[in-house]
Amino acid sequence: MTVSTNQARVLPAGLPRLTIPQLQKLAAKLRIDILDMIYEPQSGHPGSSLSCIDLLVNIWFHYMVWDPANADWKERDRFIMSKGHGAPAYYATLMEAGYIPWSEKNTLRKIHSNLQGHPASRYIQGCDISTGSLGQGLSCGVGMALGLRLDHIDSRVIVLMGDGECQEGNVWEAVLSAAHHKVSRVTAIVDRNHLQIDGDTEKVKALGQMAPKFAAFDWNVIEIDGHDFAQIQDALAQADRFAEETDRPTAIIANTVKGKGVSFMENQAGWHGKAPNKEQYEVARAELTAAYDALS
Repeated sequence: MTVSTNQARVLPAGLPRLTIPQLQKLAAKLRIDILDMIYEPQSGHPGSSLSCIDLLVNIWFHYMVWDPANADWKERDRFIMSKGHGAPAYYATLMEAGYIPWSEKNTLRKIHSNLQGHPASRYIQGCDISTGSLGQGLSCGVGMALGLRLDHIDSRVIVLMGDGECQEGNVWEAVLSAAHHKVSRVTAIVDRNHLQIDGDTEKVKALGQMAPKFAAFDWNVIEIDGHDFAQIQDALAQADRFAEETDRPTAIIANTVKGKGVSFMENQAGWHGKAPNKEQYEVARAELTAAYDALS
């Protein structure tokens, strides 16, 4: 199915389109916010939040079309945070985008808070679907894209997945369905940090080379460094070109570092879902602040 370019849609007034230096600065700032959010309640998932924030800022502030003043705007692009453990990174992004007040930053996982441990669409504007039951986000994204097609709406659906959740069989049913129905407006981005709560993904249940697997299911595939902003933006632009030129969905395998930015968290599965103590928090915050200041 050939579709028109997303560029034909009218962007909402004031929608930010940040440059790479601006995005790098924003990601550095949001890393500090993520750490603060998790330290305050002593609960949350720092590893997967820090691995995906570079992807999120590029998706939301360079690529997607959205409007916080009109959250239910039909022409908006859809985003699904399938890896619900990364909720702090998602919330920080939505705060920066204007969907969640910054005043809620210190309420993560607290009773009566809108910021649940996993994204909950009933509480949060800008969140199209609740996630956290791993392996289901892509199925929802394929269904969304089919619904948009029926309504003749040319919006994109971007699904951010963890690599560990790709061990779920439902993921591959969705991959098969997307190819069968030629849902070219779906882009699945896999945060390939090689770690999950029980350790190395390859020791828990080997995923192997993910790019050839998606390709075997008749998807377009791009593999990138998920912390290289130019590569992220090129991959998203290539996904749009694929949607124009082919009738296949696109997978972006983004190789990342779990806990990126905090020296003692990087590549450590133990930081999958653990909050730092006071001493660790101060060390981590100093490192992240130094990285932020270095970009000034």
